[in-house]
Amino acid sequence: MSGGNGVEVARAYYLEVVRPLLLERFPGMPHAAGRLGAGSDVLGLDDETSRDHDWGLRLNLLVPPGDVVAVDEELERSLPPEFRDLPVRFAFTGRSAQRHHVDVSSAHDFLIAHLGFDPRDGASPRDWLAVSGQAVLEVTAGPLFTDEIGEISAARRTLEWYPDDVWRYVLAADWIRLEQEMPLMGRAGDVGDERGSRIIAARLTQVVMHLAFLLERRFPPYPKWFGTLFDRLPCASELGPIIDRVQTAAGWQDRQSALAEGLQLLLRMQNDAGLTDIPNATIPFWDRPFLHPEPSIEASLLDAVSDEDVRGLPRGLGSIEQRTDLVDILVDPQERRRVIFP
Repeated sequence: MSGGNGVEVARAYYLEVVRPLLLERFPGMPHAAGRLGAGSDVLGLDDETSRDHDWGLRLNLLVPPGDVVAVDEELERSLPPEFRDLPVRFAFTGRSAQRHHVDVSSAHDFLIAHLGFDPRDGASPRDWLAVSGQAVLEVTAGPLFTDEIGEISAARRTLEWYPDDVWRYVLAADWIRLEQEMPLMGRAGDVGDERGSRIIAARLTQVVMHLAFLLERRFPPYPKWFGTLFDRLPCASELGPIIDRVQTAAGWQDRQSALAEGLQLLLRMQNDAGLTDIPNATIPFWDRPFLHPEPSIEASLLDAVSDEDVRGLPRGLGSIEQRTDLVDILVDPQERRRVIFP
Protein backbone atom coordinates (compact mmCIF):
# COMPACT_ATOMS: atom_id res chain seq x y z
CA MET A 1 0.00 0.00 0.00
CA SER A 2 1.22 3.48 -0.81
CA GLY A 3 2.44 5.63 2.06
CA GLY A 4 1.09 9.03 2.97
CA ASN A 5 -1.97 10.29 4.77
CA GLY A 6 -5.40 10.61 3.22
CA VAL A 7 -4.96 14.25 2.21
CA GLU A 8 -1.64 13.54 0.46
CA VAL A 9 -3.20 10.60 -1.37
CA ALA A 10 -6.24 12.67 -2.39
CA ARG A 11 -4.07 15.55 -3.64
CA ALA A 12 -1.94 13.25 -5.80
CA TYR A 13 -5.04 11.44 -7.09
CA TYR A 14 -6.56 14.75 -8.13
CA LEU A 15 -3.42 16.20 -9.75
CA GLU A 16 -2.28 13.05 -11.54
CA VAL A 17 -5.55 11.35 -12.48
CA VAL A 18 -8.75 13.33 -12.00
CA ARG A 19 -7.66 16.81 -13.14
CA PRO A 20 -6.09 15.60 -16.43
CA LEU A 21 -9.23 13.60 -17.15
CA LEU A 22 -11.45 16.65 -16.55
CA LEU A 23 -9.31 18.88 -18.74
CA GLU A 24 -9.50 16.36 -21.57
CA ARG A 25 -13.19 15.44 -21.36
CA PHE A 26 -14.68 18.70 -20.02
CA PRO A 27 -12.43 21.50 -21.33
CA GLY A 28 -13.35 24.92 -20.00
CA MET A 29 -15.58 23.58 -17.22
CA PRO A 30 -14.76 25.36 -13.93
CA HIS A 31 -14.55 23.16 -10.86
CA ALA A 32 -13.40 22.94 -7.26
CA ALA A 33 -11.66 19.94 -5.75
CA GLY A 34 -10.58 19.03 -2.25
CA ARG A 35 -10.81 16.50 0.54
CA LEU A 36 -13.92 17.60 2.41
CA GLY A 37 -16.80 15.98 4.27
CA ALA A 38 -16.50 13.11 6.76
CA GLY A 39 -13.37 11.15 7.61
CA SER A 40 -10.46 11.52 10.00
CA ASP A 41 -8.22 12.52 7.10
CA VAL A 42 -10.29 15.68 6.56
CA LEU A 43 -9.11 16.79 10.01
CA GLY A 44 -5.56 15.61 9.29
CA LEU A 45 -5.88 12.93 11.98
CA ASP A 46 -5.87 9.67 10.03
CA ASP A 47 -3.26 7.03 10.79
CA GLU A 48 -2.61 3.34 10.09
CA THR A 49 -5.74 2.34 12.03
CA SER A 50 -7.85 4.62 9.83
CA ARG A 51 -7.10 2.42 6.84
CA ASP A 52 -9.28 -0.46 7.99
CA HIS A 53 -12.47 1.05 6.51
CA ASP A 54 -13.71 3.86 4.23
CA TRP A 55 -10.17 5.18 3.71
CA GLY A 56 -8.41 5.58 0.41
CA LEU A 57 -8.89 7.38 -2.88
CA ARG A 58 -11.52 9.88 -1.81
CA LEU A 59 -12.04 13.30 -3.32
CA ASN A 60 -14.74 15.96 -3.48
CA LEU A 61 -15.36 17.47 -6.90
CA LEU A 62 -17.69 20.47 -7.17
CA VAL A 63 -18.92 21.33 -10.65
CA PRO A 64 -21.75 23.39 -12.19
CA PRO A 65 -25.15 21.80 -11.42
CA GLY A 66 -25.83 20.85 -15.02
CA ASP A 67 -22.57 18.90 -15.29
CA VAL A 68 -22.84 16.73 -12.16
CA VAL A 69 -24.34 13.62 -13.78
CA ALA A 70 -22.15 13.72 -16.88
CA VAL A 71 -18.95 14.15 -14.87
CA ASP A 72 -19.84 11.33 -12.47
CA GLU A 73 -20.66 8.97 -15.34
CA GLU A 74 -17.44 9.86 -17.17
CA LEU A 75 -15.38 9.20 -14.05
CA GLU A 76 -17.05 5.83 -13.59
CA ARG A 77 -16.15 4.91 -17.19
CA SER A 78 -12.66 6.36 -17.36
CA LEU A 79 -10.97 6.15 -13.96
CA PRO A 80 -8.29 3.44 -13.78
CA PRO A 81 -8.68 0.35 -11.54
CA GLU A 82 -6.09 1.63 -9.08
CA PHE A 83 -3.70 4.46 -8.28
CA ARG A 84 -0.51 4.08 -6.25
CA ASP A 85 -1.47 0.51 -5.34
CA LEU A 86 -4.81 1.69 -3.91
CA PRO A 87 -8.12 0.55 -5.43
CA VAL A 88 -10.10 3.30 -7.15
CA ARG A 89 -13.39 1.45 -6.61
CA PHE A 90 -14.28 0.03 -3.21
CA ALA A 91 -17.33 -0.41 -0.99
CA PHE A 92 -18.06 1.77 2.02
CA THR A 93 -18.99 0.16 5.34
CA GLY A 94 -22.43 -1.40 5.22
CA ARG A 95 -22.59 -1.32 1.43
CA SER A 96 -21.73 -3.90 -1.18
CA ALA A 97 -21.43 -1.70 -4.29
CA GLN A 98 -17.87 -1.19 -5.52
CA ARG A 99 -17.62 2.32 -6.95
CA HIS A 100 -15.26 5.25 -7.20
CA HIS A 101 -15.32 7.81 -4.41
CA VAL A 102 -14.87 11.04 -6.26
CA ASP A 103 -17.94 12.66 -4.76
CA VAL A 104 -19.30 14.83 -7.58
CA SER A 105 -21.77 17.52 -6.60
CA SER A 106 -22.64 21.16 -7.06
CA ALA A 107 -21.41 23.50 -4.32
CA HIS A 108 -25.00 24.24 -3.30
CA ASP A 109 -25.98 20.58 -2.95
CA PHE A 110 -22.77 19.80 -1.05
CA LEU A 111 -23.49 22.59 1.45
CA ILE A 112 -27.12 21.55 1.91
CA ALA A 113 -26.07 17.92 2.45
CA HIS A 114 -23.62 18.82 5.24
CA LEU A 115 -25.07 21.96 6.81
CA GLY A 116 -28.76 21.90 5.96
CA PHE A 117 -28.49 25.38 4.40
CA ASP A 118 -26.32 27.33 1.96
CA PRO A 119 -24.46 30.02 3.93
CA ARG A 120 -23.95 32.06 0.76
CA ASP A 121 -27.69 32.77 0.86
CA GLY A 122 -27.38 34.16 4.39
CA ALA A 123 -27.63 32.36 7.72
CA SER A 124 -30.21 33.07 10.40
CA PRO A 125 -29.39 32.61 14.09
CA ARG A 126 -31.31 29.32 14.04
CA ASP A 127 -29.34 28.16 10.99
CA TRP A 128 -26.18 28.65 13.03
CA LEU A 129 -27.62 26.79 16.02
CA ALA A 130 -28.64 23.86 13.81
CA VAL A 131 -25.06 23.04 12.78
CA SER A 132 -22.69 21.11 14.99
CA GLY A 133 -19.02 21.96 15.11
CA GLN A 134 -18.31 18.74 13.23
CA ALA A 135 -20.72 19.75 10.43
CA VAL A 136 -18.90 23.05 9.99
CA LEU A 137 -15.52 21.28 9.98
CA GLU A 138 -16.75 18.96 7.22
CA VAL A 139 -17.03 22.06 5.03
CA THR A 140 -14.10 24.13 6.31
CA ALA A 141 -11.37 21.88 7.73
CA GLY A 142 -10.21 19.89 4.73
CA PRO A 143 -7.90 21.27 2.04
CA LEU A 144 -9.06 22.70 -1.26
CA PHE A 145 -6.72 21.72 -4.10
CA THR A 146 -8.38 24.17 -6.48
CA ASP A 147 -11.46 26.38 -6.54
CA GLU A 148 -12.00 27.84 -9.98
CA ILE A 149 -15.69 28.46 -9.25
CA GLY A 150 -15.11 30.26 -5.95
CA GLU A 151 -18.40 29.12 -4.40
CA ILE A 152 -17.06 26.83 -1.72
CA SER A 153 -14.40 29.38 -0.74
CA ALA A 154 -17.14 31.99 -0.30
CA ALA A 155 -19.10 29.61 1.91
CA ARG A 156 -16.02 28.86 4.00
CA ARG A 157 -15.45 32.57 4.62
CA THR A 158 -19.01 32.91 5.92
CA LEU A 159 -18.48 29.93 8.22
CA GLU A 160 -15.29 31.22 9.84
CA TRP A 161 -17.14 31.93 13.10
CA TYR A 162 -20.51 32.64 14.68
CA PRO A 163 -21.96 36.14 14.42
CA ASP A 164 -21.14 37.94 17.69
CA ASP A 165 -24.65 37.78 19.15
CA VAL A 166 -25.00 34.05 18.38
CA TRP A 167 -21.55 33.54 19.92
CA ARG A 168 -22.72 35.24 23.11
CA TYR A 169 -25.85 33.08 23.16
CA VAL A 170 -23.99 29.77 22.89
CA LEU A 171 -21.40 30.90 25.44
CA ALA A 172 -24.21 31.77 27.87
CA ALA A 173 -25.77 28.35 27.27
CA ASP A 174 -22.58 26.64 28.46
CA TRP A 175 -22.40 28.80 31.61
CA ILE A 176 -26.06 27.97 32.30
CA ARG A 177 -25.30 24.26 31.94
CA LEU A 178 -22.51 24.67 34.48
CA GLU A 179 -24.84 26.56 36.84
CA GLN A 180 -27.38 23.75 36.70
CA GLU A 181 -25.07 20.90 37.73
CA MET A 182 -21.98 22.17 39.55
CA PRO A 183 -23.64 22.24 43.00
CA LEU A 184 -25.04 18.75 42.36
CA MET A 185 -21.51 17.40 41.99
CA GLY A 186 -20.67 18.55 45.50
CA ARG A 187 -23.99 17.47 46.97
CA ALA A 188 -23.63 13.93 45.61
CA GLY A 189 -20.15 13.65 47.12
CA ASP A 190 -21.32 15.15 50.40
CA VAL A 191 -23.79 12.28 50.94
CA GLY A 192 -21.15 9.68 50.10
CA ASP A 193 -22.02 9.15 46.44
CA GLU A 194 -18.55 9.60 45.03
CA ARG A 195 -19.40 7.63 41.91
CA GLY A 196 -22.32 9.93 41.19
CA SER A 197 -20.17 12.96 41.89
CA ARG A 198 -17.54 11.74 39.41
CA ILE A 199 -20.19 11.16 36.74
CA ILE A 200 -21.48 14.72 37.12
CA ALA A 201 -17.89 15.99 37.09
CA ALA A 202 -17.24 14.20 33.81
CA ARG A 203 -20.24 15.93 32.24
CA LEU A 204 -19.08 19.26 33.58
CA THR A 205 -15.56 18.85 32.20
CA GLN A 206 -17.04 18.20 28.75
CA VAL A 207 -18.88 21.53 29.04
CA VAL A 208 -15.68 23.22 30.22
CA MET A 209 -13.82 21.88 27.18
CA HIS A 210 -16.66 22.95 24.86
CA LEU A 211 -16.54 26.41 26.41
CA ALA A 212 -12.79 26.50 25.76
CA PHE A 213 -13.38 25.77 22.06
CA LEU A 214 -15.94 28.59 21.94
CA LEU A 215 -13.64 31.09 23.62
CA GLU A 216 -10.77 30.14 21.30
CA ARG A 217 -13.16 30.60 18.33
CA ARG A 218 -12.67 27.02 17.15
CA PHE A 219 -15.41 24.60 16.16
CA PRO A 220 -15.21 21.31 18.10
CA PRO A 221 -15.20 17.96 16.28
CA TYR A 222 -17.21 14.86 17.11
CA PRO A 223 -16.25 12.88 20.25
CA LYS A 224 -13.48 10.69 18.79
CA TRP A 225 -11.29 13.73 18.12
CA PHE A 226 -12.72 16.13 20.73
CA GLY A 227 -9.86 15.67 23.19
CA THR A 228 -7.20 15.56 20.48
CA LEU A 229 -8.19 18.93 19.03
CA PHE A 230 -8.78 20.36 22.50
CA ASP A 231 -5.12 19.64 23.24
CA ARG A 232 -4.19 21.89 20.30
CA LEU A 233 -6.05 24.91 21.70
CA PRO A 234 -3.75 27.63 23.04
CA CYS A 235 -5.43 27.43 26.47
CA ALA A 236 -5.05 23.64 26.76
CA SER A 237 -1.56 23.74 28.26
CA GLU A 238 -3.02 25.47 31.33
CA LEU A 239 -6.58 24.18 31.30
CA GLY A 240 -5.82 20.54 30.45
CA PRO A 241 -4.06 19.68 33.74
CA ILE A 242 -6.89 21.34 35.65
CA ILE A 243 -9.43 19.13 33.86
CA ASP A 244 -7.29 16.10 34.69
CA ARG A 245 -7.43 17.06 38.37
CA VAL A 246 -11.23 17.34 38.24
CA GLN A 247 -11.49 13.87 36.74
CA THR A 248 -8.99 12.16 39.03
CA ALA A 249 -9.68 13.90 42.35
CA ALA A 250 -10.20 11.47 45.24
CA GLY A 251 -12.95 13.54 46.85
CA TRP A 252 -15.60 16.05 45.91
CA GLN A 253 -13.91 18.97 47.67
CA ASP A 254 -10.76 18.65 45.52
CA ARG A 255 -12.94 18.04 42.48
CA GLN A 256 -14.89 21.23 43.17
CA SER A 257 -11.74 23.27 43.83
CA ALA A 258 -10.16 22.21 40.53
CA LEU A 259 -13.34 22.90 38.58
CA ALA A 260 -13.59 26.37 40.11
CA GLU A 261 -9.99 27.03 39.06
CA GLY A 262 -10.82 25.99 35.50
CA LEU A 263 -13.85 28.26 35.39
CA GLN A 264 -11.78 31.18 36.64
CA LEU A 265 -9.33 30.61 33.79
CA LEU A 266 -12.19 30.56 31.25
CA LEU A 267 -13.73 33.69 32.72
CA ARG A 268 -10.37 35.44 32.42
CA MET A 269 -10.25 34.49 28.74
CA GLN A 270 -13.81 35.72 28.27
CA ASN A 271 -13.05 39.02 30.00
CA ASP A 272 -9.88 39.44 27.93
CA ALA A 273 -12.00 39.01 24.80
CA GLY A 274 -14.18 41.91 25.92
CA LEU A 275 -17.28 39.74 26.29
CA THR A 276 -17.70 40.25 30.05
CA ASP A 277 -16.11 42.19 32.89
CA ILE A 278 -16.73 40.04 35.96
CA PRO A 279 -14.02 39.27 38.54
CA ASN A 280 -15.10 35.93 40.02
CA ALA A 281 -16.28 32.80 38.23
CA THR A 282 -17.92 31.13 41.25
CA ILE A 283 -19.89 32.05 44.37
CA PRO A 284 -21.13 30.02 47.36
CA PHE A 285 -24.31 28.03 46.79
CA TRP A 286 -26.65 29.36 49.49
CA ASP A 287 -25.14 28.49 52.91
CA ARG A 288 -23.98 25.06 51.79
CA PRO A 289 -20.31 24.11 51.26
CA PHE A 290 -20.73 24.02 47.48
CA LEU A 291 -19.75 26.43 44.72
CA HIS A 292 -21.92 27.77 41.92
CA PRO A 293 -20.99 29.72 38.75
CA GLU A 294 -21.61 33.44 39.14
CA PRO A 295 -25.09 34.04 37.56
CA SER A 296 -24.12 37.49 36.33
CA ILE A 297 -21.79 35.86 33.78
CA GLU A 298 -24.58 34.51 31.62
CA ALA A 299 -26.70 37.58 32.29
CA SER A 300 -23.89 39.84 31.11
CA LEU A 301 -23.44 37.83 27.93
CA LEU A 302 -27.14 37.87 27.08
CA ASP A 303 -27.76 41.50 28.06
CA ALA A 304 -25.25 42.60 25.42
CA VAL A 305 -27.14 40.85 22.60
CA SER A 306 -28.78 43.36 20.23
CA ASP A 307 -30.12 41.07 17.47
CA GLU A 308 -33.85 40.69 18.13
CA ASP A 309 -33.92 37.18 16.67
CA VAL A 310 -31.19 36.10 19.10
CA ARG A 311 -32.85 37.89 22.01
CA GLY A 312 -35.99 35.87 21.26
CA LEU A 313 -34.26 32.50 21.49
CA PRO A 314 -35.09 30.25 24.47
CA ARG A 315 -32.77 30.85 27.39
CA GLY A 316 -30.10 28.22 27.84
CA LEU A 317 -31.01 25.80 25.06
CA GLY A 318 -28.02 26.75 22.93
CA SER A 319 -26.84 25.01 19.76
CA ILE A 320 -27.73 21.51 18.61
CA GLU A 321 -24.62 19.96 20.20
CA GLN A 322 -25.49 21.67 23.49
CA ARG A 323 -29.02 20.24 23.34
CA THR A 324 -28.25 16.62 22.51
CA ASP A 325 -25.43 14.14 22.08
CA LEU A 326 -27.60 11.65 20.16
CA VAL A 327 -25.54 10.63 17.13
CA ASP A 328 -28.51 9.95 14.85
CA ILE A 329 -29.54 13.59 15.26
CA LEU A 330 -26.10 15.19 15.12
CA VAL A 331 -25.12 13.52 11.83
CA ASP A 332 -28.37 14.34 10.03
CA PRO A 333 -28.84 17.97 8.88
CA GLN A 334 -32.60 17.63 8.62
CA GLU A 335 -32.94 16.05 12.06
CA ARG A 336 -30.79 18.82 13.52
CA ARG A 337 -33.02 21.43 11.93
CA ARG A 338 -36.16 19.75 13.22
CA VAL A 339 -34.82 20.20 16.76
CA ILE A 340 -33.88 23.84 16.28
CA PHE A 341 -36.82 24.84 14.05
CA PRO A 342 -39.77 23.29 15.97
